[in-house]
Amino acid sequence: MKTSYMKLRGSQYLRLRLLLATLSSTPILVEDIRSDSSSPGLCPYEVSFLRLLEKISDDCTVEINDTGTKLRYRPGVLMGGKNLVHDCGLSRAIGYFMEPLIVLGLFGKRPLSIRLKGITNDSKDLSVDTFRTTTLHILKQFGVPIDGLELKIESRGAAPLGGGEVVLGVPIVPNSLTATSWIDEGMVKRIRGVTSSTRVSPQFGNRMIFSARGIFNRLLPDVHIFTDHRSGQSCGRSPGYGISLVAETTTGCLISADMAVSYPKAEEDASMKYDEKLELLPPEDLGTQVASMLLGEIEAGGVVDSSHQGLLFLLCALCPPDVSKVRVGKLTPYSIAVLRNIRDFLGVKFVIKPEAAMNTVILKCVGCGLKNNARTIS
Repeated sequence: MKTSYMKLRGSQYLRLRLLLATLSSTPILVEDIRSDSSSPGLCPYEVSFLRLLEKISDDCTVEINDTGTKLRYRPGVLMGGKNLVHDCGLSRAIGYFMEPLIVLGLFGKRPLSIRLKGITNDSKDLSVDTFRTTTLHILKQFGVPIDGLELKIESRGAAPLGGGEVVLGVPIVPNSLTATSWIDEGMVKRIRGVTSSTRVSPQFGNRMIFSARGIFNRLLPDVHIFTDHRSGQSCGRSPGYGISLVAETTTGCLISADMAVSYPKAEEDASMKYDEKLELLPPEDLGTQVASMLLGEIEAGGVVDSSHQGLLFLLCALCPPDVSKVRVGKLTPYSIAVLRNIRDFLGVKFVIKPEAAMNTVILKCVGCGLKNNARTIS
């Protein structure tokens, strides 16, 4: 039987498209992947993500042409499994891989437990700390069992050399997710956070905390920021430091912001792995910046922060054919792309209603009713 492929062009939103193709069992053919770029074809992290999909699925096929500009992907059955290991490489942080993994893991045949190696904290992808406090929490809103939903940070690794390791556990949903009506973001009642530092002075953590607290203490008394300074085996291979902050509201919403600082890769001199002559952002400035970012996220309104909008919409779309209703702040360009791709792959359309008074947006949809079919295939 001839497979009919959904034809797509370009490298934009490739991870999202692969995720949706896998969930909806849609074979895709992607052409012109960076074909006009100076380094055409798939990036190392995209190839690594495809390898990860092969690890957690049975019978999925990936064909990439010689130049890497054309990809055929036919999804298989999501298997999940224990004691899996994946090296995420060093071109993107572990957060890039975990975001799709937590959704795919829910629809596997068996619960997923996987060890991911690479960069734990950088400023491009969600840090493992934000993941543990905020991202996993969103799944609970859709009826995901709490048992087995966990993230252990075994060692930290900053860019560019990584060396971090985390173990992610995702339970399966017995049948399907639960539709949600989640529109009351409440008022902020406390702020929690954690600073991380590797191969730098332990004082860096305290300096970040001091400057972040300087901003929050004028606003509310309940602020606790912990330090996680790693040395020895668990500190990775590069110096770096970061801070992840979470505001918890009276209705149980978690709004987060994070950022990390490390040396960029040294391009010209291959003998040096990173350029230590560069001046990095001082810890005080980093603390102040992330605290200000968090206040911006809180001001924007909504039940999740801007970096979690896409995940929220995806979970709503995967719910049973029942109405889900959520409130978010201003839609990000990525969130808009998520909504378009959800429409193309799952056939789910959202009703979007701006609320001028609150400066927020209410989105409603009827889910596609994705069931965990992998469990029924014995």
